[in-house]
Amino acid sequence: MRYLITGGAGFIGSHLSEELLRRGHEVFVVDDLSTGSINNIRHLKTHDRFHYTIDTCANVQLMAELVDGADRIYHLAAAVGVKLIVESPVRTIETNIRLTEIMLGLANKKKRPIFVASTSEVYGKSERFPFNEDGDLVMGATTKGRWSYACSKAIDEFLAIAYYKEKKLPTVVARLFNTVGPRQTGQYGMVVPTFVRQALAGRPITVFGDGQQSRCFTHVADVVRALIDIMDHDGARGQVFNIGNTEEISMNDLAKLVRELTGSRSEIVHIPYEKAYEEGFEDMPRRVPDLTKIGAAIGWKPTIPLTRILNDVIEGYRISGGEPMGSSVPVPRLEV
Repeated sequence: MRYLITGGAGFIGSHLSEELLRRGHEVFVVDDLSTGSINNIRHLKTHDRFHYTIDTCANVQLMAELVDGADRIYHLAAAVGVKLIVESPVRTIETNIRLTEIMLGLANKKKRPIFVASTSEVYGKSERFPFNEDGDLVMGATTKGRWSYACSKAIDEFLAIAYYKEKKLPTVVARLFNTVGPRQTGQYGMVVPTFVRQALAGRPITVFGDGQQSRCFTHVADVVRALIDIMDHDGARGQVFNIGNTEEISMNDLAKLVRELTGSRSEIVHIPYEKAYEEGFEDMPRRVPDLTKIGAAIGWKPTIPLTRILNDVIEGYRISGGEPMGSSVPVPRLEV
């Protein structure tokens, strides 16, 4: 089949492209390289079933042509990372909502099945753990910039579901929980590559807040498997799914584990949120998914434990000399 991936030069998009090619499909990628990198797809450029265009999804004429030739669409293009979100809220809101609106509109004209990537951020300040897809979303005040990302992705979800209900467009939405692995950069605030880079360089490992906040990390190989399988499942149309891991770890313990696995002697230091981001920044104490729904739909569950996830990231940084991971980094093969 012919797949179109927006944001395909990004961390997740590049791994998805790689796996779809391995399964024999043809892949078309569009990315403006605002947060993605050509290095992520450099090793795919000579593949006869891989095609890429450096442009924005806001180029409606281009996207209409690509949608017309696609069998399925993955819309991954978005503003990502807490740092970018706090520093550029206008870009975050406009990018996430406008591009999703364009892609859903074009997909609807041809009735092409489309996947819309969302985020665990949409659960906001909810304290009903684990997070269930039908649970309430609890947002902070509009004066707190960090919630602009969550709200913009929630609107994307509403729009995708509305297209399914009103216009019968086959849409699937997934909320991703802290996807990690080779090629991910810490440039936009992603915690694992940041900790790993700091530890390998012997610099202080910077933990924001008191470090008691916990997260669950999922290997990109597990996530890609879920993304492909959920689009193959007809019963997923018009639905929202969590994709993540249930193995929680606090940021303090994560910093210690990274230090141990890298053999680093880095000091672990705490930085107040207001210095790291902005005055009045709000964070969530926990973020853990309920995976019952996706498990029932396609039998999916994560298979790669946290220690292996971290070792893959560490190996990637060592291979690349401390730079963000490139195409030379090995990743687990996925079974069809």
